[in-house]
Amino acid sequence: MGADGERQHERAMAPEDLSRFVLDRLNAGDVDGLVALYEPDAVLALPDGRVATGSAEIRRAYEQIVAARPAFSPGEQQPTLRTDELALTSTRLAGGATTVEVARRQPDGTWLWVLDHPSFSVG
Repeated sequence: MGADGERQHERAMAPEDLSRFVLDRLNAGDVDGLVALYEPDAVLALPDGRVATGSAEIRRAYEQIVAARPAFSPGEQQPTLRTDELALTSTRLAGGATTVEVARRQPDGTWLWVLDHPSFSVG
């Protein structure tokens, strides 16, 4: 825990770290940690076709997703496509589904997602 009582989360030093962190945090039911992977105005595509825009909506979406405590399985991370401060990441999941995300390098050198179109695969 940090000095202010909040849990400290490992930060993504490479865009590929985000996929590992999201899986770990989904399986731990760590909503705060999940929201910390996104820029404040990020957009998350939801399984029902809606989108969550911004930290508050992303938080609500993840609260619903992890409420049933599902188990998420890792996939095969695809090569990252990078240009300057943007990166396109993707993971191929079991059953053929694929996630697609856009991450941006932050001023401190860490990476956060700006756009996230996941495919939820519960194992």
